[in-house]
Amino acid sequence: MKVRNNIFFVAVATAGICQAAEIGSPSGRLFVATDVTENGTPVYSVTLDGKTVIDKAPLGLVLDFANLSEGLKEKGLSIEKVRRSYTQDKIKKSRIDVDATVATVEYEGDGGKKLAVEWHVADDGVAFRYHVPRQSGKGSMVVIKELSSFAFPAGTTTFLTSQSDPMIGWKRTKPSYEEYYVVDAPMDSKSEYGRGYTFPALFKTPDNIWALVTETGVDGYYCGSHLSDYADGRYSIAFPMPEENNGNGSVEPGVALPGYTPWRLMAIGDNLYPIVETTLPWDLVEPKYATSRKARPAKGTWSWILWQDGSINYDDQVKYIDFAAEMGYDNVLIDNWWDTNIGEKRMEELIRYAHGKGVNPILWYSSSGHWNDIEQGPINRMDRPIERKKWMKWMRDNGVDAIKVDFFGGDKQETMRLYEDILSDASDYGIDVVFHGCTLPRGWERMYPNFVGSEAVLASENMIFDQKFCDKEALHATLHPFIRNSAAIMEYGGTFLNKRMNKGNDGGNIRRTTDAFQLAVAVLFQNPVQNFALAPNNLTDAPAVAVDFMRNVPTTWDDTRYIDGYPGKYAIVARRHGDTWYVAGVSNLDKTVKLELNLPMFEKGDRLRIINDDKNGEPIMSEIIVKNPSKVAVTLNPSSGFVVCD
Repeated sequence: MKVRNNIFFVAVATAGICQAAEIGSPSGRLFVATDVTENGTPVYSVTLDGKTVIDKAPLGLVLDFANLSEGLKEKGLSIEKVRRSYTQDKIKKSRIDVDATVATVEYEGDGGKKLAVEWHVADDGVAFRYHVPRQSGKGSMVVIKELSSFAFPAGTTTFLTSQSDPMIGWKRTKPSYEEYYVVDAPMDSKSEYGRGYTFPALFKTPDNIWALVTETGVDGYYCGSHLSDYADGRYSIAFPMPEENNGNGSVEPGVALPGYTPWRLMAIGDNLYPIVETTLPWDLVEPKYATSRKARPAKGTWSWILWQDGSINYDDQVKYIDFAAEMGYDNVLIDNWWDTNIGEKRMEELIRYAHGKGVNPILWYSSSGHWNDIEQGPINRMDRPIERKKWMKWMRDNGVDAIKVDFFGGDKQETMRLYEDILSDASDYGIDVVFHGCTLPRGWERMYPNFVGSEAVLASENMIFDQKFCDKEALHATLHPFIRNSAAIMEYGGTFLNKRMNKGNDGGNIRRTTDAFQLAVAVLFQNPVQNFALAPNNLTDAPAVAVDFMRNVPTTWDDTRYIDGYPGKYAIVARRHGDTWYVAGVSNLDKTVKLELNLPMFEKGDRLRIINDDKNGEPIMSEIIVKNPSKVAVTLNPSSGFVVCD
């Protein structure tokens, strides 16, 4: 065995294994071992401090012209250290330092078969992707199957959300990444629809090792993937379903050669801080183009979330523009039906009115076309380039610099191209883009500079539709910081100060969580453009301490740290904006707990403000004087939360 800079190269000949190599992280705690079985299938294993995370999981591709998953031998290994930094103003940190070991393992087989697997091994996680060179005279490939898999130890529990059946739900718009999570479920549990699970996916091994599995670097040159159901001791990469997008487009992605697949990645740790704080989804990608201006982070309001479709008229939008101006907000989101209920010419007048108030309208569009039954307009304006550019020019000419595009059709390569095309064209017209009813962003915050948010979660609007979503709000909120929002920004549209889910705050579904909880999720749920679920009546019927907090809470963060919690029980996260730290916590526990938090960002003697509950469950601000930063006392009430700031 040779040792070089914490990297171990091993050649062995044991039963069932032909070759092996080990790649260590910079600290040497995390290791990847790559092997080849007797039938020539590449496999890999991952250990953390000698404890198994992944055990001999298969790798490889089946192409239209070659099977690159068997009959292979390791033929080469290159390896190097990587240290670099980059800045990013849309994710959980503004400056990211990358320190990793990168390696390429080359495989060859009979008939000139060639495959390379690139590895990125950092102290907080592992990622890999395939590189396929030109071979057998081929200049392109169709990937029929990807063998990439994740074989966790027996006894691992899961925190997963199911992949939906295609073309079901309202107006046949699913899958839309809006299913329930299972919590601490055994691996052999079946997904709700039998279609596997969407990314990201969280696992906890019997050795208390956590792994968050997802993918990054997906663009128009590949499809979006998900995990299969557990079978043969592992989860495997699964491609989109044929029925997605109303059957339009191929399931198998086509790639020019030489070509790369997206990265499959795992954030890994013996506690939850590498999961919450990971930047792997962005460390592995680069910006695809430059924009004429930086994306504009912003706070805003929107009438639709509480006042619904009937509010998309000129007069009600004026009320929300005035409300946004009163709150000091940047944006107002004008939702579906504006094209018919207000019309193009009056919209131009409304946009001018908003600008006069210092407010920027975000306009809603359907992604449109031929893959669902949506009738909410504007439709048929975003799916084809000629019509899309016409309306983007109209928006640019009228000073609209952001759009929200809704109701996409799945994860096929055709749909990934549509996301990319909308972003690229919007960039040419100086427009930022939020996606809704959509797929998970996969590194897009860095890849596409004008991308500013995606839903891809069972979001706030569902609390209007059914009481059961209000009843489960605390559960979902304690999952997202560890799973969905850890892997990508999340345009949730939350923070209600209405007690009831209707326009008058006097009917409809009942909110089960406290105002302190709602303030906390404004910090916990991270997205650079936030459309909060506030309403003009909150200026008079909500506690002043809550309204004042919502006037000033940031939407961008320079640092993020995991403080405490457990998925599905409670979550406490700290975020820094400039020199100010915010510590936010929410609870799904059924009893009050008193916590002593380790908050190293503060010093002895610091005076902190905390918003928590009074004896009636209403928000109250008080002062904490830090005596010991490692033991800051905080009370966490059921279905409630708190916010601490300096």
